[in-house]
Amino acid sequence: MAGKKKPLVVITRKLPDQVETRMRELFDARLNLEDRPLTQPELVAAVKEADVLVPTVTDRIDEALIEQAGENLKLIANFGNGVDKIDVAAAARKGITVTNTPNVLTEDTADMTMALILAVPRRLAEGANVLDGSGKWAGWSPTWMLGRRIWGKRLGIVGMGRIGTAVARRAKAFGLSIHYHNRNHVMRELEDELEATYWDSLDQMLARMDIISVNCPSTPATFHLLSARRLALLQPTAYLVNTARGDIIDEEALIKLLQDGRVAGAGLDVFENEPVVNPKLVKLAAKGKVVILPHMGSATIEGRIDMGEKVIINIRTFIDGHRPPDRVLPLRY
Repeated sequence: MAGKKKPLVVITRKLPDQVETRMRELFDARLNLEDRPLTQPELVAAVKEADVLVPTVTDRIDEALIEQAGENLKLIANFGNGVDKIDVAAAARKGITVTNTPNVLTEDTADMTMALILAVPRRLAEGANVLDGSGKWAGWSPTWMLGRRIWGKRLGIVGMGRIGTAVARRAKAFGLSIHYHNRNHVMRELEDELEATYWDSLDQMLARMDIISVNCPSTPATFHLLSARRLALLQPTAYLVNTARGDIIDEEALIKLLQDGRVAGAGLDVFENEPVVNPKLVKLAAKGKVVILPHMGSATIEGRIDMGEKVIINIRTFIDGHRPPDRVLPLRY
């Protein structure tokens, strides 16, 4: 309606230009042009005055912060799929709706997962580091820089949701045998398509796989799902890849196994205490024991724009008095 006051939308980080431009057209959008994480006092100020808050995975929107929200804040439109840093239950008690951006990151994250599945056994980062900008290389040798073949190996997927399924399709094309652990069987048609084997026991699957890919969400139930006890079940020739969330794995236990040579290697795009990366992992990366990436799984231009468009749709739908399509409900455990 012409002349109607636009809602104040506070965006905590820099978004793609075309997303920010559209938000300025539709809303009274307060941008973060410096692209730095907001301080706690800045977050408090934001929730006190905003009609809509647009946080990202770097922001902790906990109960203490939500309790300080002003009366106008009715929507937290998360720029991201995971809501593990948002206390959805506290928001619901306060009468605040939470949305996220599901589905748009599936293919990008699956691509990165497959890249790490290839990079770790085939020692891609080590090979790239040999040249290290100098171009000095002694030349090819039959026994130098030998990795492991992935064709014919067993891949165990922890969490067969959208991303896990997309990883499975890619992996099958590379000749991997697909195995998975999930709360339930996937549809029979999908199992048949992937020739996938279901394991109701995560322990038994972990002990028999050549490569493990972690693709489940981060929830209280999955915190340290791959505990020290479970990690010790891995074969010494196994590789572990994680593009989900860092706290699903007991990072210190994994580091100890890598240091002791009790697992062959790991590929990590996420870490337990992001943005801090354990210095021990950095040392292991320098030794070729692990490939570490700075949370790049969904980092494509297309993906970020799609995320922004979903945020806008959720905000507009909510403002128009309808239920937003990507509403997140509190989980019960």
